[in-house]
Amino acid sequence: MTPLLDVQDLTVVFESARASVTTVDHVSFHVAAGETLGLVGESGSGKSVTAFSILRLLQPPGRIAGGRVIFEGLDLLTLGEREMREVRGARISLIFQEPMTALNPVMRVGDQIAEALTVHGADAREARTRAVELLEAVRIADPARRVRDYPHQLSGGMRQRVMIAIALACRPPLIIADEPTTALDVTIQAQVLELLRELKERFGLALLLITHDFGVIAEMADRVAVMYRGRLVEEGAVRQILRAPEHEYTRSLLAAVPGIK
Repeated sequence: MTPLLDVQDLTVVFESARASVTTVDHVSFHVAAGETLGLVGESGSGKSVTAFSILRLLQPPGRIAGGRVIFEGLDLLTLGEREMREVRGARISLIFQEPMTALNPVMRVGDQIAEALTVHGADAREARTRAVELLEAVRIADPARRVRDYPHQLSGGMRQRVMIAIALACRPPLIIADEPTTALDVTIQAQVLELLRELKERFGLALLLITHDFGVIAEMADRVAVMYRGRLVEEGAVRQILRAPEHEYTRSLLAAVPGIK
């Protein structure tokens, strides 16, 4: 079966006047329709750079130096910026790590959700109605009132739910979640992960879940790809990797999560 997303030999470098540093080194993986692939590794391993490269959101001094990113049969690295804007949000959405910096502090959350729809052609009135429905879908109580709130009026967990609502707005087949629970306390983390799992099943989404926590991978993912110093060092079914990890780095990540099975 043709993968929904097929990353082939992706290479990213960060350049300065003095040096060129390879942060993603010939990384290849795929995500099938409807599955969850966990991309796991410590901070600085290249996970988030990989995610931003897929969506062509990498900023200088970062530069994609090679590879292909095939999504729905198209190489995203060859598209013009106008074509990429049609992909972002509508076909692939990104849930950022820190919603307080990702959300616009001077826009009501309902307007931000509606904007995700109107930029892809939705009618403004329909988008406002849909914003309320999406807040309800992500389990925010009294959504008709909450659409008028600003981000600072919401808790951290609620802001992350707003980010999930924005990501879901256009019903994309693929969502990339970049450390979606890192800034939350343990109880809220569990609620957000359960919500992501429920919405994935409800809407038939594929999920690329980026995290440093193998406990999250064990709970959420079908397959896992392990990144270390910019390279993919191990990939396979989660149960197989948990049972018999081959790479020393994978073993060290597992050892950091007591009681993982």
